[in-house]
Amino acid sequence: MTEQFDLIVIGAGPAGYVAAIHAAQLGLKTACIDKTVGKDGKAAPGGTCLNVGCIPSKALLDSSKHYDHLQHTYADHGISADNVSMDVATMIARKDKIVKQLTGGISQLFKANKVTFFHGTGTLGADHCVSVTQISGDNIELQGKNILLASGSVAIEIPGIAFDDTHIIDNIGALNLDGVPERLGVIGAGVIGLELGSVWSRLGSKVTILEALPDFLGVADKDVAKLAAREFRKQKLDIQLNTLVKSASVAENQVVVTIEGKNGEQELTFDRLLVAVGRRTYTEGLLADDSEVKLTERGQIAVDENCLTSSAGVYAIGDAVRGPMLAHKASEEGVAVVNRLAGKHGHLDFNTIPWVIYTEPEIAWVGKTEQQLKEEGVEYKGGSFPFAANGRALAGGAPAGMVKLLADASTDELLGAHIVGANASELIAECVVTMEFHGSSEDLALIVHAHPTLSEAVHEAALHIHKHAIHRPN
Repeated sequence: MTEQFDLIVIGAGPAGYVAAIHAAQLGLKTACIDKTVGKDGKAAPGGTCLNVGCIPSKALLDSSKHYDHLQHTYADHGISADNVSMDVATMIARKDKIVKQLTGGISQLFKANKVTFFHGTGTLGADHCVSVTQISGDNIELQGKNILLASGSVAIEIPGIAFDDTHIIDNIGALNLDGVPERLGVIGAGVIGLELGSVWSRLGSKVTILEALPDFLGVADKDVAKLAAREFRKQKLDIQLNTLVKSASVAENQVVVTIEGKNGEQELTFDRLLVAVGRRTYTEGLLADDSEVKLTERGQIAVDENCLTSSAGVYAIGDAVRGPMLAHKASEEGVAVVNRLAGKHGHLDFNTIPWVIYTEPEIAWVGKTEQQLKEEGVEYKGGSFPFAANGRALAGGAPAGMVKLLADASTDELLGAHIVGANASELIAECVVTMEFHGSSEDLALIVHAHPTLSEAVHEAALHIHKHAIHRPN
């Protein structure tokens, strides 16, 4: 007999596992299907984010930061050490331990919330029937009142430059190198390229980042991008803009890359080449021909504003659909869909989803950039404050960066917040809350911020909009 569920979730990444747990909490009989296998050979729910994305990259960023500071900045604190070395194998093992702890934690949460988990591949057919091919080799059929597709995404492969998992690698390969490459090439100056490029640069690799676009971080505010680029170049990241990679081949244990840039066509040689040009929706094996679920021209699952697909009762979320490919967007999208299924209000405002790049300094933003407001003809006013004038930033040895706020010229509603500097990933949350409740820059200016804290830079930027900044000229 086919087992029946109120909701069947296919995929256990940040979109799927959060949705499944929340659905079970709301009383829905819920199943979740995921095929990911961890390094120990066991089920590893958590998707790209926990296994080979957000979490492991942050673990390596943290390890490499400590190594870099011990070599270059701790002397300012009176701390010195001789013969500093990095055991890459130990660093990777620490990363793997963190991943295993978190994926194991999701398995425990499934049990605690009575989510039925199937380790395998789920394929949606007609009439909400899901065929599960389990890793064990057994097959099973499930029937769901509602279906939630959360299949995630995979790295984009450049035509003619195939991954070989040794010399030409994706983000997974860059997270598991067995040593520090003398020369690392990175195609793409986006989030993945900058973060993983920073990891190996700190550990001693000569990193060259090749970006086809003419502008650095074109999606970010120009002032923030300019400041960030200056700091990265101080860290000896060689960022080459307006540079097209035409081909790459492996010869004599090296990668020879042909590029076309400001100096015309030339060849560069690397020990490893990381391709980080973005990600695409993953739907292989997800949909049977009779599922009635349609895809867009870009290969994403087509959905409406409520994440409903072309098939009644079938929803899709996360990297599988339109919108930014961000773990927190995916999770909250899942929560919103489940709330609607349970008769509750489902809310997600794409205008208040924060973006973060976990480099050093960190980069974070929410809402509109200055260039967007100009293009849209919106009258605005702005304020900013440098971390170099913030006591906590100076005491912590992190004076690089700034906070920039943009508000409506007439209503003063906060329209955008852009931060480059220490703990930007945490500081942006205050601005997200303000924007979510349609607050003003004056609201931020009137809130008492503890002293000394980095958050005072947000306070001063808000004051600067009204020409009342205390610690910088108005």
